[in-house]
Amino acid sequence: MKANCWTGRNSVEVQDVPDPSIMNSRDAIVKITSTAICGSDLHLLDGYVPTMQKGDIMGHEFMGEVVEVGPGITDGKLRVGDRVVVPFPIACGACASCRAELYSCCENTNPNAGISEKFFGHPTAGIYGYSHLTGGFAGGQAEYARVVLADANALKIESDLTDEQVLFLSDILPTGYMGADMCDIQEGDVVAVWGAGPVGQFAMDSARVLGAEKVIAIDKETYRLDMAAAQGYTTINFEDTDVRSALLELTGGRGPDKCIDAVGMEATHGASHVHLYDRAKQAVRSETDRPHALRQAILSCRSGGVVSVIGVYGGLIDKFPAGAWMNRSLTLRTGQCHVHKYMKPLLDMIEQGRIDPTRIITHRLPLTEAPTGYDLFKNKKDHCEKVVLKP
Repeated sequence: MKANCWTGRNSVEVQDVPDPSIMNSRDAIVKITSTAICGSDLHLLDGYVPTMQKGDIMGHEFMGEVVEVGPGITDGKLRVGDRVVVPFPIACGACASCRAELYSCCENTNPNAGISEKFFGHPTAGIYGYSHLTGGFAGGQAEYARVVLADANALKIESDLTDEQVLFLSDILPTGYMGADMCDIQEGDVVAVWGAGPVGQFAMDSARVLGAEKVIAIDKETYRLDMAAAQGYTTINFEDTDVRSALLELTGGRGPDKCIDAVGMEATHGASHVHLYDRAKQAVRSETDRPHALRQAILSCRSGGVVSVIGVYGGLIDKFPAGAWMNRSLTLRTGQCHVHKYMKPLLDMIEQGRIDPTRIITHRLPLTEAPTGYDLFKNKKDHCEKVVLKP
């Protein structure tokens, strides 16, 4: 089969690779009908996530048709011909974390738990196409994929919704929703979102669905800000506006009630000297992540507010404003998304027309043009917001 493979820093290539096979009695093989390029994939492309190996299959947002099931999948939970969306974290469904609906912290699905533990103190769940740190599982930017523990890790789509309406249930829609959900949004709240990429857009939509009075989008790409403005959100371009001052002006001097960091480790800063400081620290590995958005969110949030972090961080950061966080009674919440918890409720919202995931799609390409898709997305060419690939 053909699959998009990591071939080195800033390099991917569509290659011929062996077809996946059933390796565990609860596995299933899915013929991919749609897959996507995620902002988190760019962290792999740029070499900021360790343990990638040449030839690793990329991609953790995918869906398709079940073509084979293992003998351990019983009671008709999954059948050949079922149409499924696959969540990016792999959950066992039975450990203490899974029982607490902390699926991305599953204790049983990362075969490289020892590596993960060295980085993070405790292991994470296995993740498709996301380095050997998270298990080394083949990803879904391919013609076929092995779905692990498929009876616990595949959402059946039994309506006539299109792939594009449900594909993002695999990651970015639940991730954006979880970012808003962690904010405990109350009536009248002002919510500021750093990053108007796909996850940030869905965090904004989710904040509105959950009752926010005003949603503010912060980015530097005008086409992303225009996309947010078209939904009725207030926008701030951090390249020509001091973000904290603008937020204070918009909130009567108090700051936003809730702040969402949907950027993560590769943030940029409007002030060149601040940005160069973190780039230099990163280059010499004195820090691995650039936390501009996180710092700004903490310093901008009103006292007693919530800072929700759904942008991916991988290692160490410098100049974390711990004093502001502690002395102003801020709550900091974060996590890789517990996708399984949100998939069915969000599917219901899509069916009801309350959320339209298709609004962020700007580019549709065949799988064979995946390298072009990465170039468009990484370098923000042609107003690229989200790339969907079709095998």
